[in-house]
Order: sequence, then C-alpha cells, then structure tokens
Amino acid sequence: MALPWALRSCLQRPCVLRSRRAPLGGAAGAGLILQSLSDDVYQNLAVEDWIHEQASLENRQVLFLWRNAPAVVVGRHQNPWQECDLGLLRQKGIKLARRRSGGGAVYHDLGNINLTFFTSRKRYERMDNLELVVRALRALSPRLDVRVTDRYDIVLGGRYKISGTAAKLGRTAAYHHCTLLCGADKSLLSAVLKSPYQGLRSNATASVPSAVRNLLEEDPALTCERLLEAVAEEYAARHHVDRHVTLINPADEAVLPGIHRKTKELQTWEWVYGKTPKFSVSTYFDLTYEDSVLQVKVDMEVKHGKIEVCNIDVPEQWLPPGLCQELAKSLTGSRFCPDEVTVLASAWLRTCPRDDELRHKWNLLCENVRMLM
Repeated sequence: MALPWALRSCLQRPCVLRSRRAPLGGAAGAGLILQSLSDDVYQNLAVEDWIHEQASLENRQVLFLWRNAPAVVVGRHQNPWQECDLGLLRQKGIKLARRRSGGGAVYHDLGNINLTFFTSRKRYERMDNLELVVRALRALSPRLDVRVTDRYDIVLGGRYKISGTAAKLGRTAAYHHCTLLCGADKSLLSAVLKSPYQGLRSNATASVPSAVRNLLEEDPALTCERLLEAVAEEYAARHHVDRHVTLINPADEAVLPGIHRKTKELQTWEWVYGKTPKFSVSTYFDLTYEDSVLQVKVDMEVKHGKIEVCNIDVPEQWLPPGLCQELAKSLTGSRFCPDEVTVLASAWLRTCPRDDELRHKWNLLCENVRMLM
C-alpha cells in the first residue's frame, strides 16, 4: 500500500473535523485510518486527546498511526522519579511526557510504532485490536512466533515483549493504544527506564519490567514502514473500510481547532510532574569533603510535584544548623526540581558572608540535594 505524502489529501477528504463537535464525516459505520506527519510526542498525544473528545465515534472507528522522536512517556498515575532517569533524559535531550491513559512507562523513538484504536465505549475491545496486530505481523512473516498475553502484551518467542498496552475509557468514547518495537534503541531504552533515585515511597502505579526484543532482530524485513502498511491493511480488512491512509498534521489549527492549547498543556510542568501522586523521599547520601566522609539525611514529602515538608540533617560540626534549616525552609513550597535548588543556592550565595570554605560546603550540599531530583 502506497502511503500518500501530501497533507492536501487529508484536507480534501471529509474525514477531519473542521468544527468543534462535528462528526468525522462519511457514512455511518465507516472507519478511518490516520497517520501523523509529526514525530513530536506532545503533538501526537494531543491528537489522541482531540479525537477522543471531539470526534463522533458512535458509528465510526478510527486507527491512528504515529511515531515519536526519542521520548519517555509515563502513565497518567505514575511517578516519573520512580520510573526513569530524569538526569539522563535531561543530558540526552529526551522529552518526558505524561499521557492521559493509565499503564506503565515506555520509551519511544523512531524505531517504535504507536497504534491507537478509537471506538465508542460500547464497542471497546482491546483483545480484538491486539489480535489484529498479531495477524498483521504473521501476514508479513508467517513463521513469526507472536501471541497476546493475559496482560494484553504481545510477546515474541513466548518471552520477549514487543508491545505494551494502555487505554482510556470515557463516558461515550474510548481508545486503546499500544506500542510495537521494530528497531528501537534497546540500550537507551534500558538506561532511561531505570530510576537511580533512592528512598522513594509512593502509591503511584509502578511499571512491570520485561525483557524486550525488536522485530528487526527476528526478521530484517520487518521495517517500520512495512509494519505500518500491514497493520493498516489488516485494520481495513477487519472493519471493511477504505485502506487509504490519511496523513494528518497535528499542528494544523484549521484541521484540528484547539490543538495548540492541548499540545501546550501536555508540555507544562504542572501536567508532566505536577500530576504525580503524592510521595515521600527518605534517604541518605555521603558528602566527601577533604579527608572526611559525612552522612546527610534528607526527608521530604511531595504533593502535586511540590515539596510540602523538608528536613535536612547535616553534622553540626560541618555546617551551621541554621544554614540547613534555611535550605529546608526555602525548599518547602517549591517544586521538586533541580532547577529550584540551583536558584535557591545562587540566591543565598549573593547574600552570604565572604567565606570561601562555607561557600564551598554550601555548594556541595546543594549539588547533592539536586541529585535527589
């Protein structure tokens, strides 16, 4: 199946909403296959939200195909500090996003395919969608040993996870989305989905680690392009719809009114971090200063991503107790974020005594507190 590469095809077809509550167009019972022109995780998640909220899905089904540049996506009820290495994400310039659906944390790059199946709430059935994906894989590679588990994962060879799944069920509409590992960077996937943070206590949904494998490792012919085509063809055959794939530009307000607002909201600190369920941190770290190793104890309670309670205990002979209390007091009410510590540390340095040793100790303490975030 040749995929169209001009957005004009999307605009010419009566398939995309041009008014806020208009139906998707076409005959009742028809389906639609969309593919994103963007590799931006926030834009693509915004399209999911838009279709779920704006499209009339009572008599129509939609398949949305999309891929992202490197990103980590956590579930709606997860704790990013518990799920990934935020310092490594910042170092590598990898985006962090929070989706509207539940489930665990996933790593995306252009070697990973995302599939979103939209239906009415009454017609929602994730197992049917996953079996459809399995049929598409077997159509490309008949000897491929793939199956759906009772956790709604797709596994290869009875062991390796190649697809994870999550869903959002609204009052009248629903969607189920899943990943498909084709040629993702597994070393980076493993590194970024490994939290280095110690002493976190949280009731947030925790991811279940799994051994993973790329489909390209099993069969070099299973490229992302071929997989996208195969899933689209199988979807069209299963639902008796036009196999044409319509490209959609997630940045086009004329096609998706209000999409910029949705995209912007998904990028905000308040959504990505502030929606984290309440958690606490109780940990120790060692400070090496000259020939001494000192132990520092930190206890914090964090709600909506902001520090509600903060206690920092440092040996009195090393740093005046008043300074630790000042740091703890300044952190209380601030975001649980390394940039906040940097700002507070710099503000104190502008007013503190010209004592080089004291300044050095202060910077050392603040840097280690930063590393907890």
